[in-house]
Amino acid sequence: MLKVSRTKLAVLVGGMALSVPMSVGIASAQPDLGPVIHTTCNYDQVWAAMNAERPDLAAQFNAQPMALGMLRSFLNSSPADRQGTVNQIAAYPGAQSYLGATLQLANSCHNY
Repeated sequence: MLKVSRTKLAVLVGGMALSVPMSVGIASAQPDLGPVIHTTCNYDQVWAAMNAERPDLAAQFNAQPMALGMLRSFLNSSPADRQGTVNQIAAYPGAQSYLGATLQLANSCHNY
């Protein structure tokens, strides 16, 4: 299994967040990311949800060779480790729009 540090994942996702078109301004309050941190969805469910609901985001992950492995690593990590990763990602400028998409997928991945 690919082991990736939280820092590397945060850097990759932060970079991807900067490339997501911003349709609204950056919000001052962060959304509740509990569903992302405590998801019970597996990689296949999240990947299916991403392809169905956010093909733009799926294309970005496909364009980054390590991104899918990092996603798998994130989902295989403990909620405590996920919390640390989410905190690092949330610190990046532009991450709000990415975190919103992630929250959308966390709320729907159990349907896949």
